[in-house]
Amino acid sequence: MKKLLSLGILFFLSMSMLQAQTGIFKPFKVDVSLGYAMPAGSGAKGGVLFAVEPKYAVLDQLAVGLRMEVAVTARAAVAPDGSSASGDVKASGSYLATGDYYFMNTPFRPFVGAGAGIFTLAGVSAGADNQGNTSMTAASSSKFGGLVRAGFEFLHFRMGVEYNLISKSSVPVYDMSGNSLGNIDIKNSYLGIKAGFFFGGGRKK
Repeated sequence: MKKLLSLGILFFLSMSMLQAQTGIFKPFKVDVSLGYAMPAGSGAKGGVLFAVEPKYAVLDQLAVGLRMEVAVTARAAVAPDGSSASGDVKASGSYLATGDYYFMNTPFRPFVGAGAGIFTLAGVSAGADNQGNTSMTAASSSKFGGLVRAGFEFLHFRMGVEYNLISKSSVPVYDMSGNSLGNIDIKNSYLGIKAGFFFGGGRKK
């Protein structure tokens, strides 16, 4: 384990030295983005998202970073019979290690990327049927998840589409008398469409 860690550190330092000597772009930058978040599932309601992502380019075409994002949405609860209901509008956060690959080293730079990390999900409460005869409440929780994304950068402008993959939550449902009626699923994945700018980066002079 220590050997693997040492090799990883050595590799990172080697790539950093190579980037400093041969790269045409400044290695450090910080992305700041604002956008639209659309949760998965019928009955969900979209909202806004805000993200900050510091990055380091180990190579001109490969950047690693840490995405910190807040998404304000109303997630959907889906019953076994297929009926759905939207929960409260609340904010959830995430902290993901990311990697982006750039196809070009020109001012216009399309990219694809992926990431993995922790999503902190807000609690949800909602009626589980259209008549309000049942209810469900899910406590806040944390889940491991990932993302895939694609987009482009032009000069210091960045635009992208991300799909955040998070496993569903299963919570108990109760009738008006407090009797358990089984479980209901809450879909946690969401699509993010965002635009913003990055500070730093850019071509070396």
